[in-house]
Amino acid sequence: MTNALTVTAPEGLPFIDFEREFDAPVSAVFRAHQDPELIKQWLGPNGYEMEIEHFDFRTGGGYRYIHRNADGEYAFHGVFHVVRENEFAIQTFEFEGFPDVVSIEAMTFEDLGNGRTRLRGHSVYPSQEARDGMVSSDMEVGMSEGYTRLDQLLAAA
Repeated sequence: MTNALTVTAPEGLPFIDFEREFDAPVSAVFRAHQDPELIKQWLGPNGYEMEIEHFDFRTGGGYRYIHRNADGEYAFHGVFHVVRENEFAIQTFEFEGFPDVVSIEAMTFEDLGNGRTRLRGHSVYPSQEARDGMVSSDMEVGMSEGYTRLDQLLAAA
C-alpha cells in the first residue's frame, strides 16, 4: 500500500510541513532514518546514487552525503541537535550548492497502533526566498519517490 505524502508550504511563511504514514512500526521507520545502509536505499529522488561520507544519527552527531546522477552531484550536510529514539529528531540541513542557507528540521515519529507509523516534519528556513527555492526544487517529488522506496524496504524487512 502506498500512503500519500502531504506537503504544506503556507503562503508568506518561511516553513514547510510534511506528513506521511507508513505500514510499519515506529521502530522500523526510525531505524530506516538512523542506519546509513538503509538510508542509501531510499533517501532522495529516483535515479540517484548516494554516497554517505558520515552519518551519526544521535544527539550531537552529524552527517554529509552526496547524491549523483547524470546531471551532476549534490552534497548535503548538517548536525543532529536532538535525537530521541523512536520519537523525535531535530537537525540542520544545508544543500552545499546554496551555502549558508541552513534550515532547521524537526521530525516526529508517531505510533498509530497496529504496526503503523505517522512521520511528521517541520522545516524552517532563514528567509521566504530560501523556503520558496526549496519548494520549487521538486523537493516534494524527491520526497515522495524516496518514501515509496522506503515503503518497499519496510515491507521486505
